[in-house]
Amino acid sequence: MSDLQTLKKLVEKRRSIYALGSNLPVSNDEIVKLVEHAVLHVPSAFNSQSARIVVLFGDDHKKLWDITEDKLRSIVNDEEQFAATKQKLDGFRAGAGTVMFFEDHSVVRDMQAAAPLYADKFPVWAHQTSAMHQYEIWTALASIDIGANLQHYNPIIDKEVASTWNIDEHWELNAQMVFGSIEQPAGDKEFKPVDERMKVFGK
Repeated sequence: MSDLQTLKKLVEKRRSIYALGSNLPVSNDEIVKLVEHAVLHVPSAFNSQSARIVVLFGDDHKKLWDITEDKLRSIVNDEEQFAATKQKLDGFRAGAGTVMFFEDHSVVRDMQAAAPLYADKFPVWAHQTSAMHQYEIWTALASIDIGANLQHYNPIIDKEVASTWNIDEHWELNAQMVFGSIEQPAGDKEFKPVDERMKVFGK
C-alpha cells in the first residue's frame, strides 16, 4: 500500500468513538510520544508554535470529568435533565485519558506586535493551528486502534482546570479529547454530496 493509500485509510478510520474503555493497546509512554510528535511537527503560521497541550491519565483524567460534572451540576438544576449529562460524563471517565488543547495568548500577542499588518489574523491562525494538532493526534490514535472523541466544555471548566494542574495564565483551553480502547465502533456516517461542497476550475 502506498503512503497516500495509507493516509486515506487513516483519514477514513478516524471517527468519533464514544464507547471507550481504559485498556489501551499501547503504553502511556507511547501515547506521550505520539502527542510530542504532533507538538514538534504540526505547522503553525509564521512558525509561531502557539499550541499547548496537557495529557491526563488515570486519576488525573477522571478528575477532569469530576470537575466538569460539578460545574455542570451547578448549572443544570433539573435532575432528570442532568441524568443524560451524567451518563455522557461517565462515558468520558471510562476512557483511559484526555488530551487538553490550549493556545498561548502571550505568543499570539508577541506575533501581533512583531507583524502588526496581520495582527487581526493571529488569533484565527492560532485556532487553526490548534485544530491541526487535534486532527493529527486524533488520526494518529486511530492508527493504533485507539478511539477518541472531541469535547468543548471550556470556558466553564477553565478556572478549575488552571488551578488543578497549575496551568500558565496565558494558556486558554479550547478542546478536550477523550481517548481509550474502542468498546463499540462508530456507526455509519452520512455524507453530503461532494459537488455541493467542492468546486474545481481549470482541470
